[in-house]
Amino acid sequence: MNTPALPVRPAPPANPHWARVGGRAAVVRLVDAFYRAMDSRPEAATIRAMHAPDLSHTKAVLVQYLCEWMGGPKDYSGQRGNPMLRRRHQPFAIDAAARDAWMDCMRQALAECIDDEGLRAELDAAFWKIADFIRNTEEGGATRAHPGRPMEVAPHATPATHASTAVAAGVPVSPAVPASPPTRSST
Repeated sequence: MNTPALPVRPAPPANPHWARVGGRAAVVRLVDAFYRAMDSRPEAATIRAMHAPDLSHTKAVLVQYLCEWMGGPKDYSGQRGNPMLRRRHQPFAIDAAARDAWMDCMRQALAECIDDEGLRAELDAAFWKIADFIRNTEEGGATRAHPGRPMEVAPHATPATHASTAVAAGVPVSPAVPASPPTRSST
């Protein structure tokens, strides 16, 4: 008895932002625009001072990270390991003003490089989660406790408990926060 074969449909990409942005060339343009904004915006002077005068290495690393973060080639983690963004930024005092200056620069770059308004809004929301997650200093200089996963720090939304729930509800899933399986407590 022969059973008919079911049609094989390729799975959608885990993160469709890569194709929607336009691939590596578009990410390079975004990173260039971001650092141009950082060099020109007075409110970004503090965060610009956290970087080396020559940004060529920093730009290359950010391009590599963003390519992977948006669903492109996994060169960043292959060469540098897990991003551990908060740990990598720990040597710098990153407070709300630094986060906001970073976001101002990224929003300027997004406006310059991303024509699709919906994509721009999705990326803005995802970047904000990461920027706030990296914040390690409270007003007045006190150390900010680790807030947990980036998905948990969004001030404007309650995250779904699982990515499939979010997708079913029509909620975009952040490209920076892959869905993780629930863990069991041993207690």
